[in-house]
Amino acid sequence: MDGTTANLARNIRRIGHLDLPGGGQVVVQDGYAYVGHMKPPYGTTILDVSDPAQPRIAAQIMLEGEASHTHKVRVVGDMMITNVEQNRRHFLRKGEALPELRGKLSAELGRPPEDRELAAALGVEAGQIAELDAARERGYRDGGFKVWDISDKTRPRELCHKRTFGFGTHRFDMDANYAYISTEMEGYLGNILVIYDLKDPANPEEISRWHMPGQHLAGGEVPTWEGYKNRLHHALRVGDELWAAVWHAGFRVVDVSDIARPRTVASHDYHPPFPEPTHTILPLAEPIGGRRIAVAVDEEHAHRPGRLHAFLWVFDVTDFDNITALSAFDVSELDSPWARAPGRFGAHQFREKFDSTLVYVTWFGGGLRVVDVADPFAPVEVAHFIPEPLGDEPSPQSNDVDVDDRGLIYLLDRNRGLDVLEMRGR
Repeated sequence: MDGTTANLARNIRRIGHLDLPGGGQVVVQDGYAYVGHMKPPYGTTILDVSDPAQPRIAAQIMLEGEASHTHKVRVVGDMMITNVEQNRRHFLRKGEALPELRGKLSAELGRPPEDRELAAALGVEAGQIAELDAARERGYRDGGFKVWDISDKTRPRELCHKRTFGFGTHRFDMDANYAYISTEMEGYLGNILVIYDLKDPANPEEISRWHMPGQHLAGGEVPTWEGYKNRLHHALRVGDELWAAVWHAGFRVVDVSDIARPRTVASHDYHPPFPEPTHTILPLAEPIGGRRIAVAVDEEHAHRPGRLHAFLWVFDVTDFDNITALSAFDVSELDSPWARAPGRFGAHQFREKFDSTLVYVTWFGGGLRVVDVADPFAPVEVAHFIPEPLGDEPSPQSNDVDVDDRGLIYLLDRNRGLDVLEMRGR
């Protein structure tokens, strides 16, 4: 597909492609693209994209075993950080409920429960009970992040594996001085923010933590929600602020002018009534009409008929005490031939840098949408590109996007494939 097939592309053409295993994040710096893969044994791939029409693999980091995945990656200069997170974490954690569930069902039934009865209670297949038991007994202790020296792009060198707790690290941010890690930590419910000093990359030192009230169970806090629905997804640094998406609790703005004492300065939650969780929040680089504007994106999960898909939000955040939703942008199911194919359809993530009013946002089965928010009350799509699914994949699953200093767009599929794209005149 050359990017001109009817309705699959507008104002964008494909100039390069690589059939890579699916990924969770792509970042581009100085002629190289870094891809964190969704599934082991693939860890992180470094691509030479100096010729964008012919991306080539400079190095691949492979994983041992299937316990972890490293699907997120960040790069600053010659330092790379990759997450280390339990593979299939949400499924495997169901096994933690099995001992209590067995006791409960045994008391109700007057006999030990069968696997099919346990499976029905957990929402899994009967044949998966043994796998869940084995994973619980084995445990998981590798969650955290790794720091790499990438001064030689063909030979990334591991400097350290910093272990945290539980699932480990999900999406995160970093700069030359600090890593802003979203991770589980002992004594807390769900992911929190842990900030590490990177002055010695081989030995990152924790300097502070931030969490929402109710997460610190060991400190006596009591959550007002059930399960893991309110937790940090990740936080992005802008000046002396961190903009934190906190899943079904909306978003927070955290002041880190004193990096050792992060403090919440703004909070906005639109859940309920909106069902999909907040994935990313970031303010535009410049005010519009004297007002500070932020863009948020929710992440599509398993869609239920009649429920709203995940979409893009535009907020006026000029006054932290009066944050106001100005508009939203959505993609119709009619705009993609794979809207109802197996897989997700709806928003996921946008490029985590604003240098104009253009928002490059991935839409799973809806591909890439480029949205101009110059009028924050009326976002307008100015370009889109929907890749065709590769191999036996039933739908494209556009997952992440970045843009290099040449203006070229790197679109990563969750299941398979990386496209290099170029915007044309609007």
